[in-house]
Amino acid sequence: MSAFEPPESESNGRETDAPLDPYEVLGVSRNATQDDIERRYVDYQRHPDLWVGSDADRLDRQRRIESAYRLLSDPARRAAYDQAATGQPEPAEPVREYHRTWNPVDRLTRNLPRPWRIAIDWAATIIGAILIVLALKQWIVNPYRIPSSSMEPTLHCARPGLGCEAHFSDRVLACRICLDFGNPSRGDIIVFKTPPEAAVKCGEGGTFVKRLIGLPGETVEERNGQVYIDGRHLKEPYIQKGRRDNQTGKWTVPKGQYFFMGDNRAQSCDSRQWGSVPRGNLIGTVFFVYWPPNRIGFR
Repeated sequence: MSAFEPPESESNGRETDAPLDPYEVLGVSRNATQDDIERRYVDYQRHPDLWVGSDADRLDRQRRIESAYRLLSDPARRAAYDQAATGQPEPAEPVREYHRTWNPVDRLTRNLPRPWRIAIDWAATIIGAILIVLALKQWIVNPYRIPSSSMEPTLHCARPGLGCEAHFSDRVLACRICLDFGNPSRGDIIVFKTPPEAAVKCGEGGTFVKRLIGLPGETVEERNGQVYIDGRHLKEPYIQKGRRDNQTGKWTVPKGQYFFMGDNRAQSCDSRQWGSVPRGNLIGTVFFVYWPPNRIGFR
């Protein structure tokens, strides 16, 4: 007897020389998976009352189905049968074809069960998105909220803060990477870390947003609210007449440092009080307001 036992054929209750095809007996294709074979066999067992013929015919059909199921559910016997029937082995289950991919997650998880691959893929996507956001904030662009009226009306803060004009504070984007490719220009709105003296003079320090007025090596002078750079009057169209103050003073900006003032001079605690800011304290150049909706735009 061979390694496989094909189900016996039956004609009028007698065996013939030609065995029945087990795939035909179970009603499955040659490419059927083990799940397909199992499902088909279970269906037959659940509905024996649908079989036609005499009791002997039903019993004989049951015997052939059992024989076909035993053969096809055994991978080794099925492979031997397929090889004898077709002259070449046929896999019991279709072989998954993997396309070459450069995705390291796919390459590392290709042999894992599908639920695990899906879970790992989602986790990698979420972690990757978080890392991208953190990288953007650290090196490219960072968001900031305007907390005070020192830059009114160019940048709004929310009422009922002193001097604030809006219902919502402006939220801005500062380009961090811009300062890596060149020095800031006069008139730029810059986010920076204040020197320690700011906490003493202003009551608080930390991160400020002001306009760049004086460059390294220049002399900044204020006469009754008008600003002069190295003796030449500075035109400031961004300042409203009612926002100027009547201060008078003169400051020399050290090399490698910058002098900042707020657009709302009368309510701005800036370099006039606590001095110039070192280049290393500059964080980024404000270029866009992204909130509230009616304020969206480039600055």
